[in-house]
Amino acid sequence: MTPFRAGLLAALATLLLDQATKLGLYFGTDLVMTGPWRVAPFADLVVVWNRGISYGLFQQEGGIGRWLLVALSLAASVGLSVWMTRAATRLLAVALGLIVGGALGNAIDRAAYGAVFDFVHLHAGTWSWYVFNVADAAIVAGVVGLILDSLRPATRVGA
Repeated sequence: MTPFRAGLLAALATLLLDQATKLGLYFGTDLVMTGPWRVAPFADLVVVWNRGISYGLFQQEGGIGRWLLVALSLAASVGLSVWMTRAATRLLAVALGLIVGGALGNAIDRAAYGAVFDFVHLHAGTWSWYVFNVADAAIVAGVVGLILDSLRPATRVGA
């Protein structure tokens, strides 16, 4: 499988899994009315509508901010997809695909609902991590992949 196809598959799988989990929890359960649900001693399912970006930064209450964030997500997805077509390794292409799929999943939420549907809350004792979704996890995994790819020794062409 070519790197681009692997990246495209990662983007599609991320987008489908992200939207399936969000739609399943939002429309297929009563989590909105009865949550949070404890699923493990360290994890809950809870409904949080994030009108900002990562970690709830830059909260947008108005329509202009919402659509600017949608446009930014789409522009980033296009740029990263172009980079993915030029990726020389599967690791790089898959990392980019994870980020693209996550960005598109969150952009769909923002366009449809005005906010991103986050639902996974990890915690231990008094420590609490921010609430996130599959798209957010994929974006983080993609960034880790980019870092790992950048640490690999470069192969010189024609040397």
